[in-house]
Amino acid sequence: MLRISKLTDYGTVVLADLARAPETLASAAEISARTGVSAPTVSKLLKTLAKEGLVTSTRGARGGYRLARSPDAISAAHIIDALEGPVSITECSSEDSRCDFEENCNTGTAWQKINSAIRSALHEVSLTELAKESKAHTTTFGGMPITIERTN
Repeated sequence: MLRISKLTDYGTVVLADLARAPETLASAAEISARTGVSAPTVSKLLKTLAKEGLVTSTRGARGGYRLARSPDAISAAHIIDALEGPVSITECSSEDSRCDFEENCNTGTAWQKINSAIRSALHEVSLTELAKESKAHTTTFGGMPITIERTN
């Protein structure tokens, strides 16, 4: 099963919270209170997201965090890359492939094509869309329209 980590899921929740008021500074404690994600986890995520250029931080009594750019300019791919590294569903589909069987494998090209389609789909979904409170989202995958429904 392909699945993002719980930390990346929480990172998306933190970024979505910031996207609702992108010009406003928010402290880690405020974000934690609004999202329900623990304060230590929010702090850890914000430090990583700042290091990766998705948020900026301002020190001081009136400091806090905000998005480094518009929520429309941050994609799901940017978020996953920042928190987990680039998506690669097989060893041979990563940029720094070290697969011992690559010379004799017939499936590598197909997996690379699939990986590319997944990355394209992730780039199509912006933080603005991730932050929307919607029950369903329609997108395309492999040229086919699909509807994704949230169940909770």
